[in-house]
Amino acid sequence: MREFIVEADGGSRGNPGPAGYGAVVSDAATGETLAEEAEFLGVVTNNVAEYRGLLAGLRAAHALDPTATVHVRMDSKLVVEQMSGRWKIKHPDMKPLATQARSVFPPDQVTYEWIPRERNKHADRLANEAMDAGTKGETWSPASSRAALAEVRAAGGGESAAAAGSRAAGAARVGAAAPPSEQRPEAPDEHGGVSTPDQQRTSAPGWSSAPDLGAPATFVLLRHGETPLTPQKRFSGSGGTDPSLSEAGREQARRAAEALARRGTIQAVVASPLARTRETAGIVAERLGLDVTIEDGLRETDFGAWEGLTFGEVRERHPDDLTAWLADPEAHPTGGGESFAETATRIAAAQEKLVAAYAGRTVLLVSHVTPIKTFIRLALGAPPESLFRMELSAASLSAVAYYADGNASVRLFNDTSHLRP
Repeated sequence: MREFIVEADGGSRGNPGPAGYGAVVSDAATGETLAEEAEFLGVVTNNVAEYRGLLAGLRAAHALDPTATVHVRMDSKLVVEQMSGRWKIKHPDMKPLATQARSVFPPDQVTYEWIPRERNKHADRLANEAMDAGTKGETWSPASSRAALAEVRAAGGGESAAAAGSRAAGAARVGAAAPPSEQRPEAPDEHGGVSTPDQQRTSAPGWSSAPDLGAPATFVLLRHGETPLTPQKRFSGSGGTDPSLSEAGREQARRAAEALARRGTIQAVVASPLARTRETAGIVAERLGLDVTIEDGLRETDFGAWEGLTFGEVRERHPDDLTAWLADPEAHPTGGGESFAETATRIAAAQEKLVAAYAGRTVLLVSHVTPIKTFIRLALGAPPESLFRMELSAASLSAVAYYADGNASVRLFNDTSHLRP
């Protein structure tokens, strides 16, 4: 019987923050590297990234030989102790990932060992290279890294392994972004979108090809109906007057409720704690015969001293702060509001919590412009500036499906067809 060594690691720069994992499968007898896996995950926690690395390593080993025994080595004490059964898994984000990891091989074929970080450098390097590439919006894969490394070694001669590896990683990231004339044609995916052949092989974000992932957690994202401030295009966040819906907004909520009732797929309703979202959610939930659960993480960004002002008024009164805010996701509105980076961290945490709570179900999330755009941005792995390139109408519907392996698929964005007479 063959024996594999799986070394896995994951990291999150901010926890939660931009994250990735790396995993290596090697032959226990020869030490030969048989497979490498890595992926940029968007914004998740460190523990989620580590579990995703473990899952990727186990799946890669299973693809090589499902009858093999596997010895897992990780520098995460938490994952090793939980997977060994010595520590309980209490966090809802960890439970589904641990369940998936246990299902790859029969339990008697897998053992776990904690190792110091310095002995897990291969997997750690893959994770960091994936994070480096992902945060820059670049394409990266272990396969391209190995190919580049081989090319460097073939051409180089006396270069050290570390230097060659560094050069190869850079070559892989630069070389992976082919010019338009060399890009491969797109093919339709199972969710009605498109993906390249490379994405079909590697389960890139937005693509889910594994047969054992089960039904996703599907978030139907409803922006609240209009308030008196909406037609005036005034900043209206979580730190302002907390306006209720206007009569036009209530009619929009009723139309959304009828459309959702016709579809008949919503199993739960969750809303931001602000008045306009609670009112919108209440109208929909009453029509669907459901209760409303409040989730604080879905609230709108706090726009500080800009609350209630138009964009033009902010530009006149706080031009420097506005310029900085438009250019830097870490910048805050005047008066100590919330940055887009802080909003993204909050939304990512809410996403993980809700995905775990509603795994395999379809849930309506009633929220606001910035949170809904952020859900879409994170699902696509798009940069923060993409928030300014999305139009999201009052009472519009969007949808994202979240799969058990952590990938997401955007299924709908800014649908307002239900609002037409």
